[in-house]
Amino acid sequence: MKIIMLGAPGAGKGTQAKMIAEKCGIPHISTGDIFRANIKQGTELGRKAKEFMDKGLLVPDELTCDLVVDRIQKDDCANGFILDGFPRTIRQGEVLEEALTGLGQKVDCALDIVVPDESIIERMAGRRACVGCGATYHIVFAPTKTEGICDKCGEKLILRDDDKPETVQRRLAVYHEQTQPLEDFYAARGVLKEVDGTQTMDKVFGDILGILGV
Repeated sequence: MKIIMLGAPGAGKGTQAKMIAEKCGIPHISTGDIFRANIKQGTELGRKAKEFMDKGLLVPDELTCDLVVDRIQKDDCANGFILDGFPRTIRQGEVLEEALTGLGQKVDCALDIVVPDESIIERMAGRRACVGCGATYHIVFAPTKTEGICDKCGEKLILRDDDKPETVQRRLAVYHEQTQPLEDFYAARGVLKEVDGTQTMDKVFGDILGILGV
């Protein structure tokens, strides 16, 4: 089964993607992981991506698409995959569709984790990250035993810049402009499925399994 994860930043799609991948025995693929793997392996695509990343620039659509298409042709994707964080734009969606068509494949399901903006801002404002080991917590949903202190290494916790309300609002604005149109793109192909992401993590996962029929 070939699955696309959609949803705004902070909607929980990454967490759900990992759980689905484990349940279904298919790889969870994120663009960040692909970039890191290719750079570590010293591939030509990885070297090209590193040139942009070293300059603090976004990796161009064409190169990102090439990396993803290369990844989904690996042996571990024979029974399917979950793409998390890709596609982000209609153009990327079209390139992925063209590549899959060329391989005699198609997207089976585009799962949209729906959470209102105000809930996302509230959620992310409660996130905390350890300055030592990078472990993440939430002051409401996953608190530490001692407030402000990491359970794993004892270092202090911080609110990352990415999780501050003003930053989250900017990220949401970009999402609504660039990525949300993919909902219509996949709805037109009859594969869009929406899930209420305001429920508990387990309830969201249960709804997803019901949609996927697994």
